[in-house]
Amino acid sequence: MGAMQDLIGVLKFRALQLFALAALIVGVGTECFITKLSVLDLDVWWHLSVGDWIVQHGAFPHTGILSRTAANRPWMAYSWGYEVLLSRSYEWLGFLGMAIFGTALTIVVAIGLFWMLHQLSGRFWVAWTLSVLIYSAFLFNIMPRPVFFTMLFFSITLTLILKSQRSGHVGSLYWLPLIFMIWANLHIQFIYGLFAVGLFAGINLLQRLAMSLRQYPEFLLTPTLPLAPLFAVLACCGLASCVGPYSFHVYEVVFGYSTSKIFYTMISELQALSFLGVSHFLELLIAAGAYFALGWQKKVDPFKLALLLVASVFAFRTTRDAWFICITAAAVIADFPVSQEERDQRIKLPELAGVTVAVALFLLLIARNTDFNERGLDRTISSQFPVDAVNFLRRNPVGGPLFNSFDWGGFLIFYMPQYPVAIDGRGDLYGDDRYAQFYATESAEPSYAADPYLNEAGVVILKNTVPLAKLLPTDHRFRVIYRDELAVVLARN
Repeated sequence: MGAMQDLIGVLKFRALQLFALAALIVGVGTECFITKLSVLDLDVWWHLSVGDWIVQHGAFPHTGILSRTAANRPWMAYSWGYEVLLSRSYEWLGFLGMAIFGTALTIVVAIGLFWMLHQLSGRFWVAWTLSVLIYSAFLFNIMPRPVFFTMLFFSITLTLILKSQRSGHVGSLYWLPLIFMIWANLHIQFIYGLFAVGLFAGINLLQRLAMSLRQYPEFLLTPTLPLAPLFAVLACCGLASCVGPYSFHVYEVVFGYSTSKIFYTMISELQALSFLGVSHFLELLIAAGAYFALGWQKKVDPFKLALLLVASVFAFRTTRDAWFICITAAAVIADFPVSQEERDQRIKLPELAGVTVAVALFLLLIARNTDFNERGLDRTISSQFPVDAVNFLRRNPVGGPLFNSFDWGGFLIFYMPQYPVAIDGRGDLYGDDRYAQFYATESAEPSYAADPYLNEAGVVILKNTVPLAKLLPTDHRFRVIYRDELAVVLARN
């Protein structure tokens, strides 16, 4: 009788865990349905148009397609894999397809993060709690975009590294080149993962050198993996990242972003943390918890410490990189040593299948009650982008060329392709000088009158909130032909 009660207790506890896992995933999906972030990203539109271009032409762009002012400048669609997937999603189901793609991508990232934490900690509730914290810290602060693939693949990479270090077996790292071959064709921040692999190999080399010189501190963890396979894996990862339409030239994009300055002053999510929101404090709490967990162990892992320090610098300097410190810090906390007896039983395939079915059913029911449909998405898009202004121009055509607000460049590429844009969110295409010029013009600085792109414009679409939208109607060169709550449209006199 006692054994039967114990079994029932175990089954109830397991059912509670599976329910909590389903609730976690359903919660992520529900937030996506309510916020509809998948169609609110300023850049998702030019990504969509680039994906369409790649499919239509059966080729990859090497110059600034879809732009009027930078059409002949060199440019690479380094996120082409994401863009083609997005393009096909829209082709099949329109705005709903885009939204489903973005929601699915967010859920996959959420599941990937939980998988990482459960693999490293071996304890369900530790993984569940840490997942809730890191989701709250960064997952909904930016819209689903190529960086979500980076979040996913970085989590996998870090899991393989830490588990390999713990076990002393290098075999699991042999998957990394394949991961980087895929990753490098989805998002440019594969470089963060490559840095982590390089840092791991480099730290191991320094450890071996210090040990050979008998200068290795006792409070540091000793290396467990042979050097030759580590550096072989690193070299293969670097080579694999060059397997794609742009080969090693993707590193030119990395260099371009690293030397950019004005881009980081214009985009709020590229600026340092303001600590005006709860998520910023959560990010700080998770990072502090990781440093505490690292210091609490008998021996400090120099790789974890080095990666935490680098992630802290990047993440607290740039809001968009919150994922970098949160994922790294959560992995460090989860990888705290525990005995085998303290580890939970792994989630089995039938259990996972049951959770998947339950989650799918709940999400379908919730979607129907959150206006997550074509009409609801259309209303959301129209409330944030100049849909009515563009429709006016379609009914009342005005000769170009176009001058547009920076924030709307991506949307206008998609919704008004007959007017190539003057500016959009592709920082690697336009460069610091052109961004600085457009920023000064949109801010209505005295130099705006000499802006060559504004001077040659036949039609201007501006957000009502930018200073130029208030000044330009008084300029004798232009007249207002349309205005609503979002936009003002001007034509040349």
